[in-house]
Amino acid sequence: CFRLLCSLLIPALFLSGILCICLVILLWGIRLWIQQRKKQLTSAGRPLLVAFFHPYCNAGGGGERVLWCAIRTLQKKYRNVTCVVYTGDRDATGEEIVEGAFRRFNIRLTHPVKFVFLEKRYLVEASLYPHFTLLGQSLGSVFLGWEALLKCVPDVYIDSMGYAFTLPIFKYLGGCRVGCYVHYPTISTDMLSVVRNQDTRFNNAAFVTDSPLFSKFKLVYYYFFAFMYGLVGSCSDVIMVNSSWTLNHILSLWRAGACTSVVYPPCDVQTFLDIPLEEEKSTTEYSVVSVSQFRPEKDHPLQIKAFAKLLKEKRLGQQPSLKLILIGGCRNQQDEERVKNLKHLCEELGVSNDVIFRINIPFEELKRHLAEATIGLHTMWNEHFGIGVVECMAAGTVILAHNSGGPKLDIVLPYEGHITGFLAENEDSYAETMAYILSLSPEKRLEIRENARRSVHRFSDQHFEETFLLAVEPLFK
Repeated sequence: CFRLLCSLLIPALFLSGILCICLVILLWGIRLWIQQRKKQLTSAGRPLLVAFFHPYCNAGGGGERVLWCAIRTLQKKYRNVTCVVYTGDRDATGEEIVEGAFRRFNIRLTHPVKFVFLEKRYLVEASLYPHFTLLGQSLGSVFLGWEALLKCVPDVYIDSMGYAFTLPIFKYLGGCRVGCYVHYPTISTDMLSVVRNQDTRFNNAAFVTDSPLFSKFKLVYYYFFAFMYGLVGSCSDVIMVNSSWTLNHILSLWRAGACTSVVYPPCDVQTFLDIPLEEEKSTTEYSVVSVSQFRPEKDHPLQIKAFAKLLKEKRLGQQPSLKLILIGGCRNQQDEERVKNLKHLCEELGVSNDVIFRINIPFEELKRHLAEATIGLHTMWNEHFGIGVVECMAAGTVILAHNSGGPKLDIVLPYEGHITGFLAENEDSYAETMAYILSLSPEKRLEIRENARRSVHRFSDQHFEETFLLAVEPLFK
């Protein structure tokens, strides 16, 4: 038996060694080929190419605001830099994308941006992987990153959308200095605990939680993925995270504390602070406003259910009329289908006439809704940061956010010992807290709104620019 084992094991080890050597030689050859192509395409004295990997750069979320603010910041600081954006938004021209950034975020770039349009963005769509979604999307991002590298080899590469598996491609094959801005870890210790505790969530289906075998298998899969995620993430030269919550998870997974820093995302607080803050005049109608993309993790159903519960209890007494206004961006057909389902939920709960959907609206309309709102609503569990929460506070709404993640750790904190907003966790607590906020006197609400406004200056564009430039400085040395 020992001889048989040796006769099988030794050739297998020898073959594995040969294959590993061949793989190393192949990868080294690819790197040399890419570097040779780069030399042929570049000329002396050319500007430094800084590329941002953002396949959905034309979406209207907080991640896109970070992207355009980062590009504007680099354009202000470095004159010899040309910014490149890898995007899959082939249904729009570069001019339309830049104009959209101005229309949605009030961000005007000082110099042109080069767009590299990718054809294989479908490889990172979650709908393509009904099972093993994390692994599927991550492998898909590798192929998408390879397409991006072949089309344009930059000097500095920054993943600004959370595709960590592209980092080693650009670093080891492209020979680039690499950095990343992490909005949300692809996998977190919280996700591991959800599977371990067999909790049903939007990313942990009931058929898995009901089966101990499936739960254990998924836990092993998650641990393997977390190991791989930490491996690829740790090769980054510069790591920026958007909140204390994200920092804690990235430090535990990537173990690269020396090059990791918190860079709060830029919130256009000054534009919202310019809205006059006055004592409420109307006592006949109040509005509750939510600002977030129509994605499953944002948990819009919780908002609608809590609002319906509030209305049901409110009708027992004589109070002003209420409207829930859901403002957000739709990125694709899945998001549009999600909005349809939310409208059906409103019909089932009998609140269709009280809930208003405003999709992909201009910036000026967003400002108007926030200026008129009494309550700003946020319901995502473990939101990585929460730009919408900051905007609501700056605009002068009384914020009611989820008691977790960025809102809990970084945003809805007492300011000089005074309350700046409220936190809740479930349907009952949201309904109860909304009722409490509406029961306060206009003077008390005004006091809370003023405290909130004073607290959000640390999330301004100017503060982002300063911390972002400090963080990325090693990439330009």
